[in-house]
Amino acid sequence: MFEAIIKRGTLMTVIVLIISVLGVVAALRIPIQMIPDLEVRTITVRTAWPGATPQDIEKEIVVEQEEYLRSIPGLQRIISSSSFGRASIELEFPFGIDLNETLIHVNNALSQVPSYPLNVDEPRIYATSFSSNSFMYFRVAPLKGNPRNLDMVLMQDFIDDHVRSRMETVPGVSLVNVYGGAERQIQILLDAARLSERNITIEQVRNAITARNRDVSAGEVESGKRRYLLRTVGRFQDLDDLRQLILERRGDSVIRLHDVAQVKFDHFELSRLSYTDGDPVIGLSVRRQAGSNVIAIKDVLLDEMADINREVLEPEGMYMRLIADDVGYVQASIHNVWINLSIGALLASLVMFLFLRSGKATLVGVMGIPVCTIAAFIGLLMTGRTINVISLAGIAFAIGMTLDNSIVVLESIEQQRRKGLDRFRSALVGVQKVWPAVLASTMTTVLVFIPIVFIQEEAGQLYSDIAIAISAAIMASMLVAITVIPTASARLDFESGGSQHAKKAEAMRNRIIEKITALVEHPARRLQVLFTVIALSLGIFIFLTPPAEYLPEGEEPKTFASLTSPPGYNLNTMAKIGDELQEYFMPFLQHTPDQFANGETEVPAMAYFNLSVESKRIRIISQPKDPAQIKDLMLAIQHKYEQYPAMRAFVTRGSIITSNSGGTRSVNLDISGPNLADVYDTAVKAYRRAQEVFESPRIRADPSTLSLSQPLVEVKPIWSRASEVGMDTQDFGYTVAALTDGAFVDEFFMDDDKIDIYLYSHAGTDAALDDLGQMPVYTPIGAVVPLSSIAQVVETVDTNIIRRVDSQRTVTLNIIPPDDVALETGVEVVRNDVVGYLRDSGAIASNINLSISGASDQLQATRESLTANYLVAIIMIYLLLVAIFTHWGYPLFIMTTIPMGVAGGILGLWLFNLVGGWLPLLGLNALHLPFDMISMLGFLILMGTVVNNPILIVHQAMTNVNQEGMGALDAVRDAVSTRLRPIAMSTLTTVFGLAPLVFLAGEGTELYRGVGVIVMFGLLGTAIVTLTFLPVLTVMILKLTAARRVPG
Repeated sequence: MFEAIIKRGTLMTVIVLIISVLGVVAALRIPIQMIPDLEVRTITVRTAWPGATPQDIEKEIVVEQEEYLRSIPGLQRIISSSSFGRASIELEFPFGIDLNETLIHVNNALSQVPSYPLNVDEPRIYATSFSSNSFMYFRVAPLKGNPRNLDMVLMQDFIDDHVRSRMETVPGVSLVNVYGGAERQIQILLDAARLSERNITIEQVRNAITARNRDVSAGEVESGKRRYLLRTVGRFQDLDDLRQLILERRGDSVIRLHDVAQVKFDHFELSRLSYTDGDPVIGLSVRRQAGSNVIAIKDVLLDEMADINREVLEPEGMYMRLIADDVGYVQASIHNVWINLSIGALLASLVMFLFLRSGKATLVGVMGIPVCTIAAFIGLLMTGRTINVISLAGIAFAIGMTLDNSIVVLESIEQQRRKGLDRFRSALVGVQKVWPAVLASTMTTVLVFIPIVFIQEEAGQLYSDIAIAISAAIMASMLVAITVIPTASARLDFESGGSQHAKKAEAMRNRIIEKITALVEHPARRLQVLFTVIALSLGIFIFLTPPAEYLPEGEEPKTFASLTSPPGYNLNTMAKIGDELQEYFMPFLQHTPDQFANGETEVPAMAYFNLSVESKRIRIISQPKDPAQIKDLMLAIQHKYEQYPAMRAFVTRGSIITSNSGGTRSVNLDISGPNLADVYDTAVKAYRRAQEVFESPRIRADPSTLSLSQPLVEVKPIWSRASEVGMDTQDFGYTVAALTDGAFVDEFFMDDDKIDIYLYSHAGTDAALDDLGQMPVYTPIGAVVPLSSIAQVVETVDTNIIRRVDSQRTVTLNIIPPDDVALETGVEVVRNDVVGYLRDSGAIASNINLSISGASDQLQATRESLTANYLVAIIMIYLLLVAIFTHWGYPLFIMTTIPMGVAGGILGLWLFNLVGGWLPLLGLNALHLPFDMISMLGFLILMGTVVNNPILIVHQAMTNVNQEGMGALDAVRDAVSTRLRPIAMSTLTTVFGLAPLVFLAGEGTELYRGVGVIVMFGLLGTAIVTLTFLPVLTVMILKLTAARRVPG
């Protein structure tokens, strides 16, 4: 077979070129993203009920929906939140669910809810993952000077209708959210005195509007040869039509709506204010579809934005601009990987040249790099993957590994040439001698990745891209090594690097062989080496293994800073605080990074300043002009927030992988119980205790307010008096709503839009609490009485958000430990020093349940999956080696190098962090790599690669013993001598290929540097073990085997 391949050089060239062309086409067609699409396993149901209190929403909506949603197959957890005017239910399912089928189940469950109160919107269902978070942010503002005097609050509907709809037509865009204004509303401001004069009740007004505002289909009629559709038109055509509504006819006179009320076009009460660089704006955030190309989406959206500005916004006195996006970070991250990949390939090629001292031989050896890279892209396209930082890092990791097979084959061919064979025979014999070892090393590397498909957590989904990229590249490298390399070698003369270099290389090899021989010759030294290596490895495992993290954050130079208000604060109060913050931070938009670096300012120069103000919180999104100053900016915002002691601050860094809330490092403490007061009391104690046991932790509570201090006014009818005036509960509720915050009546159609019609008192949305008791109520019997005469107005306190987990009222504390405390350590501290301390001190009521969830759960589940898959990988490697060596024992001592290689990886990570911690002494930024689940993938890669060199040693030693009849010492000495150069070359090419990924920092590198460090140092450690521990063990095993063969 090999002879036929080597003879057909032209055919091999054509095949390689065809594969290259296909690979280039594949690379151009694969979508580009930051990270792989993560599986969607959370479905959210949102229901709006304008004006409803959290207490009513819980009873009327959440409890009803939960009852039916609970029966959905596979549901793991149900989390609900009831806040003012809104219900949200989050359904968590296991990994691997059929999303479409589950969405059908959710929709069917919701359809079984018997009924909702009047004015409750239809539930909306969302299914998204963190990888599809908003990635582009736009702002719409008035043209300079606001020439048309626009009130941006009123423009939300216009933008929603004319801008959002166009942006969502862009290929790859899944959703565009609009925020910052308020929906349009028709307000009917009732005059109680006029109602009284005309004996008209609020109920009569409502009934008159709903009775008239209808279009009724009447079927069809036929006349002669024609058929006519028939309908009765009753809906209001415009506001004048509504004003002319007849409420009641009394004889010849009529009472119209404008006689008792003012009708005007306005908007709902503002719930949120949005500013960009100090200007009020309407914001838009863009989400993408799974598998879409973010760079292509951005390019098309920018073109679409220019068209929207020209055709839609500028004629109306507005313009839209892009404020921030993640695409730049994605492009920079992808660029960094490409640069590191290219540098790694050049360094690996240089190392090979320094060994071979032949340009032609080096060229033949490295020709596999572009072919294997192209093969990796074909593998990604065939499996439906994308080009992202993770998959490209996998290709970069494979660069050095792809040379291993080429080096082994080239070295074998060179040995045959040195024996005097011609080019063709040396190529043929060389590849025939080593192809089993090449196949074995390739299959061990590829097989270790098969168990990854069984890891369902997010880490497993990220692993799979690396696994596919490396496997495709390594498989291609094997094919290149046993086909292309010998075919090219048979046609080229490899010039010598000079006798002087050859003599130096030979002398160095002899010195190494002498030292290795000294280790294996004497039984005492063999035992010393054996126990020393084992003891060092055990010591590394025991003392240097760091506590684990879950996933890297994938951090952007962007900060998200929230300031949560106490219960009861209104929008005006928070707006004043927002104005203060804008006044403080706005000047820093004009500064330069050097001003902060020189100590001239207390806040780094800011690229932009987005401020969102709600009654419950203020949120700042900003980015420094110098990305290196991101932590300083976060600290400056934190210090400013601390000037508002009644509020809780939470400042975090933007994340590509999770939500922008420190999700991959969050220890979630769920506190549940039947009594909210007890739950809040325990949550406050846990909050304070966490602040004591951690140094400067970031803690966020959900709900954000940990007290029953939301002011609540309850109107309790005095039923004996209410019955006298003919009023029931419904009349009371509707009347109070209409005369204060507004009561829904019906919908007004304007073109294709539905606009809500609301009844108000003459004060509109400015109704005062102090006037509530004296508010005139027109009763069904025709009397006008103050509200206080027929009802008690009671002021009390309750909660502003009701959160439930699995139908239990719950508060969750998101405790994010300091950066120098790993997640695994943080979990133990929370479990022992927070939960354990509170239980031991008797601070927790008996009806309160505390449990830990969040990233810590995923960490444990992923680690268990990894451990199980490590075992599967080891078994698969062992069985493969048994098949290759046809022996059940020899593979075992080859595999003893696996734990040694893992120990080398752990030692490398420890050394990297140790040296990184000293860098500030040199005026540089400190470096620290977490021991996260992505880094642990390095161990899986090591399992498949660290056995490659031992396979060469053991395979050659067994050949020497079985075919050449050598003794154990001579067989091992010859094996090490024969394989020393390929081992050194393959190790160093891989190490230098990985070096740029490890040592060159930049955007996105935090996602894969840990893997690179573990693999790089693991390979270095394995090379040392292969030349010390393995020869010793091989000699001992061969001697023991030989002794057993001697007849007794």
